[in-house]
Amino acid sequence: MGFGHQSREVVEENSSRKKKDGGEEETGCWVKLRFMGSCMSSRSRVDNSVSGRTGTHYAESEPTKESSGDQPVVLVSSTTTSNGGSASSTPKFSEELRVASQLRKFTFIDLKLATRNFRPESLLGEGGFGCVFKGWIEENGTAPVKPGTGLTVAVKTLNIDGLQGHKEWLAEVDYLGNLLHPNLVKLVGYCIEDDHRLLVYEFMPRGSLENHLFRRSLPLPWSIRMKIALGAAKGLAFLHEEAERPVIYRDFKTSNILLDADYNAKLSDFGLAKDGPEGDKTHVSTRVMGTYGYAAPEYVMTGMW
Repeated sequence: MGFGHQSREVVEENSSRKKKDGGEEETGCWVKLRFMGSCMSSRSRVDNSVSGRTGTHYAESEPTKESSGDQPVVLVSSTTTSNGGSASSTPKFSEELRVASQLRKFTFIDLKLATRNFRPESLLGEGGFGCVFKGWIEENGTAPVKPGTGLTVAVKTLNIDGLQGHKEWLAEVDYLGNLLHPNLVKLVGYCIEDDHRLLVYEFMPRGSLENHLFRRSLPLPWSIRMKIALGAAKGLAFLHEEAERPVIYRDFKTSNILLDADYNAKLSDFGLAKDGPEGDKTHVSTRVMGTYGYAAPEYVMTGMW
């Protein structure tokens, strides 16, 4: 009846279409890797520090297997992140960034050269925000310099298809661009150019506390542990009681506590931060956000800080 021939034509057509579609996907992926570095293909060679939404290591780490338990978690069903693709125009964002005008403003090509073209060898880690690369820039400028010279930095790139977007990127610039404390990681500058959203931080040689507690063979001495705990507590105390405007961090966990060469603890990743209560207000109600195991039970139940 001719059904078999017609069926074969349909199958061949579908097969051809799938092959064509697959080719298009591979092309798009290759373009993304060329521009932003081989994040996905390099996961097996870097220490992934995500145990929430924003945790990212800013130091070279030993290769570890990514744990499924470290995936970002939102404790409610409502959407809590904005996609970078929702950006409407760069001029509008520039107005929003006036509060952080003292930060260095980098061009995308500067950071591309500073990280050696976002090559896999420069990859430090990957989080809910995107990939983090090691780079080198001028001590007091924005121009890239030869590796091993100038100022060593960590360059965090926003993945527009990831878990976070321009809203979280802007929160990082807003808070870390205006908050200065020995126990907060220093934000050096930013890049906002077309669809590119990048942040430049001071480089933290010893990575995250999470890496030392759970992914290293040698345990930390108790004296170092106490030093780290005290430093992290000082950072939180500053946010709650000493900052010009109180800040609710909302993402306090070991992957967001970074360590410098002397094991001084510094809080990082302020994408979920929120202004705290001021004046006559006794609390602030928020959408419950964070990572299971790190959020206080009363916060999960009420959404109040």
